[in-house]
Amino acid sequence: MDATTRAAHAASDAWPMHARFDGPIVMIGFGSIGKGTLPLLERHIGFDRRKFVAIAPEDADRRLLDARELRFIHAPITSDNYRAMLAPLLTTGPGRGMIVNLSVDTSSVDLMDFAKDVGAFYIDTVVEPWPGLYTDPRRSIPQRSNYALREGVLALRRRRPGGITAVSCCGANPGMVSWFVKQALLDVVAAVGLDVEEPKTRAAWARLMQRAGVKGIHIAERDTQRARKPKPRGMFVNTWSVEGFCAEGLQPSELGWGTHEREMPANGRRHDFGCGAAIYLTQPGAGTRVRSWTPTATAQLAFLITHNESISIADYFTLWEDGKAVYRPTCHYAYHPCDDAVLSLHEMAGAGWRPQPRWKILDEEDIVDGIDELGVLLYGHERNAYWYGSQLSIEETRALAPYQNATGLQVSSAVLAGIVWMLENPDCGIVEADEMDFRRCLEIQRPYLGPVIGRYTDWTPLDHRGELFPEAIDRDDPWQFSNVLVR
Repeated sequence: MDATTRAAHAASDAWPMHARFDGPIVMIGFGSIGKGTLPLLERHIGFDRRKFVAIAPEDADRRLLDARELRFIHAPITSDNYRAMLAPLLTTGPGRGMIVNLSVDTSSVDLMDFAKDVGAFYIDTVVEPWPGLYTDPRRSIPQRSNYALREGVLALRRRRPGGITAVSCCGANPGMVSWFVKQALLDVVAAVGLDVEEPKTRAAWARLMQRAGVKGIHIAERDTQRARKPKPRGMFVNTWSVEGFCAEGLQPSELGWGTHEREMPANGRRHDFGCGAAIYLTQPGAGTRVRSWTPTATAQLAFLITHNESISIADYFTLWEDGKAVYRPTCHYAYHPCDDAVLSLHEMAGAGWRPQPRWKILDEEDIVDGIDELGVLLYGHERNAYWYGSQLSIEETRALAPYQNATGLQVSSAVLAGIVWMLENPDCGIVEADEMDFRRCLEIQRPYLGPVIGRYTDWTPLDHRGELFPEAIDRDDPWQFSNVLVR
């Protein structure tokens, strides 16, 4: 082992061991999130290092595995080879195996289905398809949506209920933000003076959110991490997966559609299948802007990028009576990425949404300063709006864990929390982050999140509107989506 690896192992003695797993572990993908997750697993989960293997089509970071004497397979996982490649790795025994899927371009549904066949645990950070779905012009817009991808997971759960636990979409967002929503709701409930017990069921959570007067939720994020060198022309620069960001940015803009909304956007469409909790816009998320708020930036324009949690949170907090949705919050992502990523999006849009030929993920050595401020903004209640979330800086990240920036650590620590919860709850079938024990998951993740704060604000999307130019504004309800969307 090299000096960095030895130091990491020595430091791990000060961290709690949350679980022990003796079966084989297969990590699919070893990019920015994979290499950040590995040292957290080493710190907090006892496992047989002889039964660990990482598989990836790129080998730029294999030195980290070689230094740890961990096995690496340099190959892509494809629709043709995944069963033949993974089966012998996961059935070496004794005990169950585990798939930690941190890749792009691998079908989450197919891998979950396979994991059930071989009796292996499964966790991922996003519902992924096999390559080509997002930019296939032969597919309809609904077929290219996160809504459809999530419905595929739910269909698998209906077809194969129960059994060994598989956790769908357990990164920072989707994932951690669903746990933030429940804590933020309890904070709002206390602030508006409701004296209630903490809900025990999904319906009770929805009823509580309705009673609290919450009209909607922004997954409100501002990334201020700043690179040492300016972004070159012709290169997409980001603080996390460029492939992942481009893919979701070119999907249709999607949001959970609340029961308080009065006006469907002109290019808004409903789905004719599935849970009915969301709508989509006939334009890409990377070209859709919304008004939102975070504590550091305060008022900001952000991108309405499609994300699984926009749909799953809205669905989870839907209150049904006699087969009719009587309450549902509007929910969507409001993301202002790092400045270099914003420039990269503008450049990509100018080229007709063709991604740049070169890309770079800023690592902890590339970044001068900044934070990833990621939280949830619950709005429309008696206190107006409440943001709750993590303000993790690059400086804190460097002190907490190696091989990642602040954005990455928010994701990798959520993966850790999801794995621990999964091992503690081994026979729950397919679950989403919204259905997990939010207190236990945040207990595991909290040491890696920097300051976790709550802030009330008087801001609304009507602030200073119409002062310089006329605008069509719904002044009767500031929190209508028509006021949030930049048109």
